[in-house]
Amino acid sequence: MRAALGVATALLTFDVAVAASKLAPKEIQTEFFDGKPFTAATTTGNKFTMTFAADGKVIREPKDKAGAKGEGTWKLSKDGFCTTWKGSTANCYTLVNVEKNKWSVVRGATTLAVWSK
Repeated sequence: MRAALGVATALLTFDVAVAASKLAPKEIQTEFFDGKPFTAATTTGNKFTMTFAADGKVIREPKDKAGAKGEGTWKLSKDGFCTTWKGSTANCYTLVNVEKNKWSVVRGATTLAVWSK
């Protein structure tokens, strides 16, 4: 009984660790920066279609009337990635897998958006 409980606890711990794991820069590039659009939602509920092209360009298209269209560039950083939108300075983020097909975009200790596929 104890052995089964220990195995179940280990599996649950593993599942939680996987569910909330930070992606390495190369994993971010492979998963998202391939020119295929995906959905991004801000913490205030604005939704966008994001497309990160392999050549370092990024486009943000609002899915509804809220939010602004944007164009800029991206690059990998040592902990994640950075974007520079036209007319703005660079900001860097980490990406944390929070559940299947859902990732949090984090700067410091703050979640700024959720990406989903």
